Amino acid sequence: MTSFVLPHEVHGDGAHKVFAVHGWFADRSAYAAVLPDLDRASFSYALVDLRGYGEARHATGSYTTAEAAVDLVELADRLGWDRFSVVGHSMGGAVAQRLLAVAPHRLRRIAGVSPVPASGMPLAGEQAALFTDAAHRAENRRAIIDFTTGGRRPAAWLDRMVARSLERSDPKAFRAWLESWAGEDFTADVVGSEVPALAVAGALDPALSPEVMRQTWLSWYPRAELTVLPGAGHYAMDEAPLDLVRAVEDFLRADDAGGARAGGAA
Repeated sequence: MTSFVLPHEVHGDGAHKVFAVHGWFADRSAYAAVLPDLDRASFSYALVDLRGYGEARHATGSYTTAEAAVDLVELADRLGWDRFSVVGHSMGGAVAQRLLAVAPHRLRRIAGVSPVPASGMPLAGEQAALFTDAAHRAENRRAIIDFTTGGRRPAAWLDRMVARSLERSDPKAFRAWLESWAGEDFTADVVGSEVPALAVAGALDPALSPEVMRQTWLSWYPRAELTVLPGAGHYAMDEAPLDLVRAVEDFLRADDAGGARAGGAA
């Protein structure tokens, strides 16, 4: 039997190999807004569809961050990438941290964009119902996106984000993924990792705020950095694409220079 291969597209032919992993609400098209301005000479970016999303919408699996980390390692083998960095948005940030446990020797750097902490995000009461029912209720998805962007984004953008999310995710997989990224705590497997780790937080995101990053990401990883984007919420790729590209690529490029850059805004 052949192993499952994550659907992917590669942009650039640079020596520094980078996976870009999407979050709970979208497939690899989540990175569409930043694609035109990536440094394709320095980096090779592989954008992937996790199981249950995009071209992998009907792929079976356990729909867990641990499974996704293994899928990424297998894709790296197929691409011939011995070492690589990972950029992960939200749920994808949890996948990036899973790789600290699964294949730390192959990681150059990880960058989380509003990353879910390795401790998960326990949900209760009305919040739990809001997220759980989002698998089949468009209005719940819209409410979550609106809340995590500070209630400042145009209605048309919110509607477009919801429509894309519904079109490019499988409801059962979407629901299963929630159990993993929100409910699993694998902090003990990754705390103390020496892999350089950047957290990018939007100042308008009340859920995965800069303060949450300080309490988690920056307290767990000795070589962690935090960059705060003042005009962004949870979806920096759409809200502040140029600022995001600059922050992430400056961080990745520091590896090529042989050392960490002076810390980002904290």
